Amino acid sequence: MATAGLLLAAGAGRRFGMPKALLSYRGRPLVEHAAAILTAAGCRPVVVVLGAQAELVRASTRLPGVVHNDDWTTGMGSTLRAGLSALTSGTAVAAVVTLVDMPGLTPEAVRRVARDATADSLTVATYQDGRRGHPVVLGRHHWAGVAAAATGDRGARDYLRAQGDAVRLVPCADVADDTDVDLPEQAARFGLTRGTADARHAGPGLE
Repeated sequence: MATAGLLLAAGAGRRFGMPKALLSYRGRPLVEHAAAILTAAGCRPVVVVLGAQAELVRASTRLPGVVHNDDWTTGMGSTLRAGLSALTSGTAVAAVVTLVDMPGLTPEAVRRVARDATADSLTVATYQDGRRGHPVVLGRHHWAGVAAAATGDRGARDYLRAQGDAVRLVPCADVADDTDVDLPEQAARFGLTRGTADARHAGPGLE
């Protein structure tokens, strides 16, 4: 039973003056690195949802599967809805959802939260002091409910909160860093740079 990977990468990156998807990390665009993490963890298929400067991102990267969110300016909720909608025609029983601006994510964290995923799964990674973060596993039976609740920048948060103890929490602080890179100083800590928009690099697992 396949578990899909769903990478949300539609933001404009206003603080950086460019989409964070195109920040350079370890010699390639950050979005390629993030997609490769999902692929290395065994997710099939991997879908990347783009929005801001989508054509530039597509022309500057090599990604496994791309969906364009025309409503990306309304927030992450619409990006999540677009990604789940794209997966409904496939056979994946669940989707591992993560964000493009988490360079500290690892394949081990993805594998840990996705282990034994079913269509009924709701699983959330936790970090220091029990802080909830990504990746998040959404079983297929929950996709319609998540999509209905995803508005603005809230994504699946409200739906997961409403499910209470049905959500399984999986500690991942020992294998990943959950920092969302939102500020230039955070980017500097991870060695992220502006890079070049026309640099192409086919990362491992992305062919």
